[in-house]
Amino acid sequence: MTVLLYGRPPAAFDPPAEALQTSPLIPGSVALEEVTPGSAEAAVIYAPPGVLERRATLAMALRALKPGGRIDAMAPKDKGGSRLRKELQGLGLTVHDEPRAHHRRCRATVDGPLTGLEAAIADGAARIVPQTGLWSRPGVFAWDRIDAGTARLAAVLPPLKGAGADLGCGAGALALAVLGSAAVTSLRLIDLDRRAIEAARLNVTDPRATFDWADARTLPAGGDLDFAVMNPPFHDGGQEDRRLGQGFVRKAADLLKKGGVLWMVANRHLPYEADLTAAFRRVGTVEENAGYKIFEAVK
Repeated sequence: MTVLLYGRPPAAFDPPAEALQTSPLIPGSVALEEVTPGSAEAAVIYAPPGVLERRATLAMALRALKPGGRIDAMAPKDKGGSRLRKELQGLGLTVHDEPRAHHRRCRATVDGPLTGLEAAIADGAARIVPQTGLWSRPGVFAWDRIDAGTARLAAVLPPLKGAGADLGCGAGALALAVLGSAAVTSLRLIDLDRRAIEAARLNVTDPRATFDWADARTLPAGGDLDFAVMNPPFHDGGQEDRRLGQGFVRKAADLLKKGGVLWMVANRHLPYEADLTAAFRRVGTVEENAGYKIFEAVK
């Protein structure tokens, strides 16, 4: 019996112990869009908060189910849960809906024709975003724009040189700015989101670039890089978690050689100064305005 699992539902929902993980945010998982249509008996979906991303995820899961297959979808009430029932009904299902553990849970069986699957999947697919000219897709960080913090960091970066890494590279906008320097010999683009890495591969075609679908915080300490750049995440599951950025700071220090430099942008309210000072020999604030602060830190 093939059971698909998307994400990490809370334990209150008894997620299956043996299932095929399909979340793009869990390195090594299977791509839901590549699961053979009509091949699975059940799908358990911890639905993402974005409307286009969520509808596409539900549609891809339903496409993968056999006739008579079951879908069990849940989301926090204030992050898409209140819309789940209507969205599944719009795809042709009769839905049993119940509140549980501050979530909405919707269960249904594929017992008739489904509608609108391909349109929902297309709405969540990769495309060139007209506003940026870059490939991206719903669910990727700042998918339909260049994040303001990333844009500020790219604007103030000096020409870098040597081997470097972009931690949490997203669709590759910052990497393109870094690779504008002919003195850069290599750049490793790293992101937890498979979809971001796929977009970055399309956007950053420079042969000096390599790509890793990985959690930057768990990379082996290398100590051989000349520079690192990053706009670290500070939300996990929609909740602010400063430990994410703190982990990125520590990992950047692990990856850099002595004298290596980190260029980092962060929202002004996030207190990373102590973490930077603890991990680096010299820390300077290059810019602080428009809600952001940019640091240069030397190991």
